[in-house]
Parts: sequence; structure tokens; C-alpha cells
Amino acid sequence: MSETKLINVLFLCTHNSARSILAEATLNHMGGGRFHAFSAGSSPRANQQPNPMALEVLSNAGIATEGLRSKSWDEFGKPDAPPLDLVITVCDNAAGEACPYWPGQPATAHWGYPDPSDAQGSPEQKLEAFRQTLHAIRRRLELLVNLPLAGVDKLVLQTQARELAGKS
Repeated sequence: MSETKLINVLFLCTHNSARSILAEATLNHMGGGRFHAFSAGSSPRANQQPNPMALEVLSNAGIATEGLRSKSWDEFGKPDAPPLDLVITVCDNAAGEACPYWPGQPATAHWGYPDPSDAQGSPEQKLEAFRQTLHAIRRRLELLVNLPLAGVDKLVLQTQARELAGKS
């Protein structure tokens, strides 16, 4: 019987305050011990923190928010960084940027979502934008966690992750 390898997934966005935070927390919640998710930003602002509305919708969905923090993608290029198997950009800005060299050359994919932080309207309407983004991320992650990933190589992982970009 082969042992299933833990798959480390990094979600990238520009500021690491909303979409990538939602994806990290959600995959860690649903990953069933098969996945360990992280998130980072290509250019988080000074003293950047996760968006309070992102934390609120995660809490309301029963997803743990302890330990979530905004950080630069530079942390994942350091020698002591966890080895990455899959890097997924969740915003179009980060997808178009030149990514740093990732040790181990992980598989990559782009899953674009509109930025809920840009939502206009009442506080309730803004919170609804975060709920909708969480729902869209969760649907795609449900497909990812249900893929038969035991013994999968990087090319297959990359192909499957990229195919999920077209599903919602």
C-alpha cells in the first residue's frame, strides 16, 4: 500500500489579504491531511494584515483563522521554506508578474477571482462579495481535494490544477 504524500500548495495574490488568505484557510480546513496550504503576496503593503471581512466570512463558515497573516512570497524562496508541490495564483496581477524561483520547481496554475476588497456598496454588500469569493474558491478546492493524487507526478498535478481553472 503506498502512502499518500502531503501536498504543499502556495496561493499567491498581490497583497495577500483576501483571496489568497481565503484559499489558504479553506484548503487547510478541507484538505483532510493530504494538503498543507500557505499563502503569500507578490507585494504586500507595509504592515499588511488579512482583510477583516475575509476573516469574518471564514469564521462564519466554521473555518479556523488562527495564525493567518499577510506575508511576502520571498519567505517561500528561502532555504528553510517548505518544499512546494503546487503554486496557484488567485489574482490576475500576480499571475502576470515574474515569480521568483521556487526550489523544486513546483507545478503552477492560475485560478482567477475578482477582488472582493474592490466591492462597492454597504458593509453588507461588501461582505457578500467576500462570501461569494469564498464560495467560488471552495467549489474549486472541493474538486482538487477529491482528485486521486496518490503517486501523482508534478506534470499530472499541474495539468489537473490547470483544468480546474475552467471549473466553478
